[in-house]
Amino acid sequence: MRTERVAVIGAGIGGLVAALTLAARGLDVVVLERAATPGGKMREVLLGDARIDAGPTVFTMRWVFEEIFREAGASLDEHVSLRPAAVLARHAWDSGGRLDLHADIDRSAEAIGAFAGPAAAQGYLAFCERARRIWSTLERPFIRAPRPSMLSLITAAWPAGLAELWGVSPFATLWRALGDHFSDPRLRQLFGRYSTYCGASPFLAPATLMLIAHVEQQGVWLVEGGMQRVAEALAGLAAARGARLRYGAEVAEILVGGGRVSGLRLADGERLPVDAAILNADLAALAAGLFGAAPARAAPLRGERSLSAVTWAMLAEAEGFPLARHTVFFSAAYAAEFDRIFNQQRLPAHPTVYACAQDRDDAGARDGGGQAGGPERLLLLVNAPPIGDRRAFTPAEIEECERASFSLMRRCGLTLRPKATAMTTPAEFERLFPATGGALYGRALHGWQASFQRPGARTALPGLYLCGGSTHPGAGVPMAALSGRQAAESLRADLGSTGPSRRAAMPGGTSTG
Repeated sequence: MRTERVAVIGAGIGGLVAALTLAARGLDVVVLERAATPGGKMREVLLGDARIDAGPTVFTMRWVFEEIFREAGASLDEHVSLRPAAVLARHAWDSGGRLDLHADIDRSAEAIGAFAGPAAAQGYLAFCERARRIWSTLERPFIRAPRPSMLSLITAAWPAGLAELWGVSPFATLWRALGDHFSDPRLRQLFGRYSTYCGASPFLAPATLMLIAHVEQQGVWLVEGGMQRVAEALAGLAAARGARLRYGAEVAEILVGGGRVSGLRLADGERLPVDAAILNADLAALAAGLFGAAPARAAPLRGERSLSAVTWAMLAEAEGFPLARHTVFFSAAYAAEFDRIFNQQRLPAHPTVYACAQDRDDAGARDGGGQAGGPERLLLLVNAPPIGDRRAFTPAEIEECERASFSLMRRCGLTLRPKATAMTTPAEFERLFPATGGALYGRALHGWQASFQRPGARTALPGLYLCGGSTHPGAGVPMAALSGRQAAESLRADLGSTGPSRRAAMPGGTSTG
């Protein structure tokens, strides 16, 4: 039986899932990653001996990874230690007020009622039900589908489900739809922030992003040891199933022969013959010709870039404000923030600041008990325009953004005394992820058509497949994982490979996988 040779370019979450899925089914898989470690945007920054998550910090949709590990003959719990979070996030405003969102909807409604009144609590419950309906309507025909379109959604819903499909408010913006439930602008800010999980503005993103609220209510988990452990677990299991992972191996060109992918050329000149390749990189890098001229035409690049960021990974003493694991500090100038970023291509004068306190639990207790204990590991993030390939922000611009960010936190009661800091700007993100300008979420989800403009796994070049946050179903750790599984399934279907079966638990038995 012929064993197909498959290369996965990039060891981000999508690429790792694709490699694991294929290796577990007997294909000959090699993963080529130019960095020294797996994870892609799920990265760590080292400050002395301290390892600080400097990419994604929230783990949701646990069931996606449970399915992936189970399909590979393993258990997620055996490889990654997870703790459920009762408090999803803490929120504070410089205009006054503090609000915790809880995993329990009724507790959140009670907190919102105390924060903004009984009508706001009722509005929140209606919002949650609307988010649930949107998720229920879109999960299978859109999120799990390999390449959905508006026509495919209508066809799947016809005729009984058309009312539900219209109910997802595909043509309304998130900000406008939130006004149906919340009159308090602070609550519209809070729930409008879900658009930034996809790198978009709440004033331009579709109302369908309300479904993120339902995703969080299904569960948020804290990963013991940090998010990098998820990438390491996927890489380790892929290797155990037979995949070869090569770090420090940069792919310079995807070779084409006979009208399809025939091999890869590495930056050091090495050539690898392959039958197919899965590219786990931003679509912008492919379109820019970074993998060759012929592959550059394999998939269209549409829409504007998503948000970038300025981040500070630091060891700092924190006083005066009870940080939770996830805390968001809002200023009043929310519309101006996104106008500065997307229209003026400037750093926000009044940024929203996200803080991840990685030595605290969801309620804010320091590991080891209590609030004392010296410097702690923090990641601070503010949204920024994705122009890292056009120009670097000047020291004065960065200093002003930092001043505004720390001033906002002080007005909310938090004083930070940094002991060590590593800052990352859009220019550094561009160097890490070339041709993106530092955009961290692929293309911005602006307008109802944007969701359908992302390419699926298959491309116009036979043998080339895509996965990652710039492909369907979109940005975020679980979505990237789903894209990796979809790429693997599309590749297997096209190759028609049955692959050797895994060994069964009973000697002499067989498993078809």
